[in-house]
Amino acid sequence: MGLITAENVHKRYRVGETVIHALRGVSLTIEGGAFVSIVGPSGSGKTTLLNLIGCLDRPSEGKLTVAGTDVGGLGRRQGADFRGKNIGFIFQDFNLIPVLTVYENIEYPLLMVQDVPAPERSERVTTLLREVGMEEQRNKLPDQISGGQKQRVAVARALVTSPALVLADEPTANLDHDTAYQVIELMKRMRDTFGTTFIFSTHDPKIVGEAEVVHTLEDGRLTDSRDTREAGHEQVG
Repeated sequence: MGLITAENVHKRYRVGETVIHALRGVSLTIEGGAFVSIVGPSGSGKTTLLNLIGCLDRPSEGKLTVAGTDVGGLGRRQGADFRGKNIGFIFQDFNLIPVLTVYENIEYPLLMVQDVPAPERSERVTTLLREVGMEEQRNKLPDQISGGQKQRVAVARALVTSPALVLADEPTANLDHDTAYQVIELMKRMRDTFGTTFIFSTHDPKIVGEAEVVHTLEDGRLTDSRDTREAGHEQVG
């Protein structure tokens, strides 16, 4: 069994009298330590799938297992606890807290979800500042650094709790192309350094090319899964 296993996962939303079928019978497996992209047009279900994996929502039908836990069966508080211990998030609009410094933004998850002593917090944050190349900006506020630097801080913040999994929903959407590549390469290097599984969604076909495994969604269905590390390998979902 992989780090993530989805078995015939459906997600339906009701908007007034209308039922929206966002995911339609998705089944896939993602191994630990993978660098994975979820691709597809707007409305294909990418964000919905990431939200289910991240315990921000629950499947309407089917089974979804993350790190050995059936996350579809978790209540709201259980889901929040599981998320805080096992999953990091990177957002396209960075979601940094404007009144906190770079250092404090990275430290924040440790204060909120884990009882980590101050010396260990300092060691973790300082290590990640160095790893993402933001040591010199540690005392700056978010509005004093560039978009690419903000996303570097967001990567460090996602990793500070030592999660098994990091989810990134369109993490390069607000960055120019060169900076986007730098962020993707940083994420890949962090995967290699810490062994964390990264799953990101993107519309950019060139960025998709940086992924090792690509899952394609169309109209809520998984239409293709391929491992780019294996020449000629193709597995249709």
